Amino acid sequence: MNQTLIQEILEVVEQAAIASAKLTGLGQKDEADAAAVEAMRLRMGKIEMKGKIVIGEGERDEAPMLYIGEEVGSGSGPGVDFAVDPCEGTNLCANNQRGSMAVLAASDTGGLFNAPDFYMNKLAAPPAAKGKVDIRNSATENLKILSNCLDLSIDELTVVVMDRTRHKDLIKEIRDCGAKVQPISDGDVQAAIACGFAGTGTHCLMGIGAAPEGVISAAAMRALGGHFQGQLVYDPSIAQTSEWADYTKEGNIKRLNEMGITNIDKIYEANELASGENVVFAGSGITDGLLFDGVKFERDCVRTSSLVISTLDNTARFTNTVHIKDGAKSISL
Repeated sequence: MNQTLIQEILEVVEQAAIASAKLTGLGQKDEADAAAVEAMRLRMGKIEMKGKIVIGEGERDEAPMLYIGEEVGSGSGPGVDFAVDPCEGTNLCANNQRGSMAVLAASDTGGLFNAPDFYMNKLAAPPAAKGKVDIRNSATENLKILSNCLDLSIDELTVVVMDRTRHKDLIKEIRDCGAKVQPISDGDVQAAIACGFAGTGTHCLMGIGAAPEGVISAAAMRALGGHFQGQLVYDPSIAQTSEWADYTKEGNIKRLNEMGITNIDKIYEANELASGENVVFAGSGITDGLLFDGVKFERDCVRTSSLVISTLDNTARFTNTVHIKDGAKSISL
């Protein structure tokens, strides 16, 4: 992992974002995802590295590219593990709604938790609350702690929660405390990262989302010094999703055990989900969002807005890039 590699990783998410953004608002979520996957895979193949996908588009028989275990890159150079979500928020992209982005996390070989395609209970909070809030606490307790850490009254706090049936009681508890709830339909990675920056208006992420995206969020929050914890969810009655309609708690436990996860109730800290010596997060907006703008298509150029967070030099770089088209005649500022 080095600065040259980080620049190429930035280009990976930029190309994925551009490819997906061409389908924004067309109601074609699967096609948008496929376009992002192909573009991300193509750009990764040009990097001098021994790359491996540890979190991706699914198992090999489910995904033609960026499947779990796939080797990417030239085959020579540093070993790098990737967790990727080429089009995070496919519904957001398809419906031209805020918050869709191309994202990935990268680390030295073995540095990312190989999260199964399960759900995960998550808690993200600002650096000031790191190690003080705890996912074992009730929402009420954590809001009181967060209020003290940030020197804000509880009614000044905003908590992002996925708008799902399973969160009905959680949302009620947060509101009963006096805090504000910001429901989101998709895309909790951006919400988690927003907790790491003051001034975003987002103070906490609570609730259950996808486990692979939890690893990507953890990598970003570790690099930012923010708080992130995750705990796998394996009980269908808790997940309350149609995708698990035919699954059982016992069957899911067996799946976890077969994956080598025997401590099924373990609470993972950010530095366990992203444990590598060097960790990098990269994201590029597909549609406009809280942290960066979406892709803008102009006559002579394409503009992307991205964020790279790295432990190599402890930086968070917001990057606006102008991709100049062949034969361009006029590039505006």
